[in-house]
Order: sequence, then C-alpha cells, then structure tokens
Amino acid sequence: MSSTAGLVIPCKAAVAWEAGKPLVIEKVEVAPPQAMEVRVKIMYTSLCHTDLYFWEAKGQTPLFPRIFGHEASGIIESVGEGVENLQVGDHVLPVFTGECGDCAHCKSEESNMCDLLRINTDRGVMLSDGKPRFSIKGTPINHFLGTSTFSEYTVIHSGCLAKINRLAPLDKVCILSCGISTGLGATLNVAKPKKGSSVAVFGLGAVGLAAAEGARISGASRIIGIDRNPKRFEEAKKFGVNEFVNPKDHDKPVQEVIAEMTNGGVDRSLECTGNINAMISAFECVHDGWGVAVLVGVPNKDAVFMTKPINVLNERTLKGTFFGNYKPRTHLPSVVDMYMNKELEVEKFITHRVPFSEINKAFDYMVKGEGLRCIISMEE
Repeated sequence: MSSTAGLVIPCKAAVAWEAGKPLVIEKVEVAPPQAMEVRVKIMYTSLCHTDLYFWEAKGQTPLFPRIFGHEASGIIESVGEGVENLQVGDHVLPVFTGECGDCAHCKSEESNMCDLLRINTDRGVMLSDGKPRFSIKGTPINHFLGTSTFSEYTVIHSGCLAKINRLAPLDKVCILSCGISTGLGATLNVAKPKKGSSVAVFGLGAVGLAAAEGARISGASRIIGIDRNPKRFEEAKKFGVNEFVNPKDHDKPVQEVIAEMTNGGVDRSLECTGNINAMISAFECVHDGWGVAVLVGVPNKDAVFMTKPINVLNERTLKGTFFGNYKPRTHLPSVVDMYMNKELEVEKFITHRVPFSEINKAFDYMVKGEGLRCIISMEE
C-alpha cells in the first residue's frame, strides 16, 4: 500500500463557491476511501460542457461549494475495503456513470445504465455513508458526478473507474472518459453505419466531431455536418466531415435540404446538440426503409419531441444512447486501445493546455466557444 493509505491527504483543489464565479484554488483535506471506494491521484483533467452547465447553475438545483470535474485520468493511491478489481498504481479513467456488475442493467448485454451508479447530478456525497470526502477546515465540500477531478486527489466508487493500459499517455486519453467516447460510441455501437454509407451529424462540438470520427472509422463515404456556426466547418474536415449544411442558409427545414442532397435521406444521423428542433430534423432526414437516427444530445427534461407516426411506419428507426452505450469498466479500456493501435485519433480534439493554477482559462475558452478540449495539468 502507499505511504498515505488510511491518512487524510491535504492537497490543492479548484473549489466553486458560488454559481458562475471563478474557481478558487484551495487547500482541501481528502479523507481515505471507505468500502468499495478508491482514492485517485488525478494527473490530468479536462473541461466538459456539463461542468460548465452546472457551474453556471442554469436550470437545475445549485449545490455549492462544490468541486467539479469528471473528464480525467489518474493513478490509484489507495483502495477501500471490498475493492477487488483495482489496486495501488493502476492507471484509471474516472467516469460520471458506473458499472456495479450486479444489477439487471449491468448483467444485460444491451444496457449500460447501472441502477446503482447511474449519473446523479444532484448528489454531492458518497453512496456508502452519505458524506463527502472533501473538507476545508472542517467545512464539507460537495462532490460532482461522483468524480470531482478538479482536485489533486479525489475519492471515487470503484465501479466508476476504468482500468486502462499503463502505456497510454494520460495527458491524451483523459478526454476519453466522457464526451469523446459518448459521440464515438453513439456511431460505432448504436448507429452502426456500413462502409460507403451516408451519415449526418447535427452539432459540430466535441461530441458531434467524435460521432463524425466514428463515421470516418466506419468507412462512411458521405459525412454531412450540420451546424449554425460556419466557423466550425473547417475544423470538422479533420474528423472526416466532407459536406456541410448551415440551417440558416435555407428557407426550408434542414431535413428537406438533406433529403434532396442524398436522394431521399441519409442512412444514419446523429443529433449531438440536445435541441428539440435538431432532434426532429435528425429523425426526419434519414431514408425510409432503413434509416436510423440516434439522439445523443441531452434536452431539457420537460421538452417534447413531435413527429408524424407515418415517419416511423415508413421504417425509419429512432434510437437514444447514454455514454455511447459503453459499459465504463468493461468497454473503455478497449477505446483506449483503439487509440494506442492508431485506429482512433485523439490529439486533434485537444486544442488548449493550461496548468492547474490557470484552470479558469479553460472555462473562458469554453464560454467563448474557442477550441474543443482544454487539458489541465495537475502537476504544473
């Protein structure tokens, strides 16, 4: 075991004290892991739009003070009682959802939505005892998504950690623990385009470009990117996107534009914005008889999706996906191996790097819509 096992570790963490205000680098105390928990030394973390959304506290219950962060890589420092599949020194990716291995979802080959460890944005404590592992001079600090990777050390349920190849560069594969795998898996695991097929991707942010990357890997011949920001089109070419549509350039629904471009519709489409109108367009732009549309973006929980039933009766298929249908512990190691085998290109998603002391710059880049992923180095 490590020399710090069983002890409280003082370290630096970026704490959000209130909504929308810059994070503050504080000295926090990180308690040892309890039953089925693991303490991880975070090496690299990146900023995902979900962190930004909950930091701004728009449309949900604010929970502060809080340590955000969920897209990261690290090395196990110590393990709690009952943890059998992980040990000190293992290289891991923390994941915002989990795989307990025992529930009906985990035992099903068709689902990755673990009953015990499914994403919970409202919980700021650990499952085992309902308490946080972070504190500042006795004041408890809330967790985020069970990961809280904006800290040099964090405590995570063992079911939310994917053990990966120790040779994989942690400063690159950290981005595979959330958005990139979500988009990639949506294409490879759910849409499953055939070689030579046509694919439409709605929204060319990091998740959408990962979906396009999946289409490129699958051998799709036409990858059509749909976005209202034309500045994104040049960047998207690196991910295999070879045609572009800006809905603002047309005076009719974009699904009609795509149907005309493709002689009746695309073979597959992926919606990666969470916008209801884009979801309808993504479904209605696939070809009748065999077209499959996959919803990836997360809408407002009260939003309503409307389309004519005849679109379904005409043998179009609508699917949804959660985390690209990857089971975190079982499947993420193979996504890392795809990168190691040069099948998946990860570097092109990384557009900025900052030291931990400048973590607020990452938020600035995202608020301004600059770049895709900003890597934050914990060991400056």
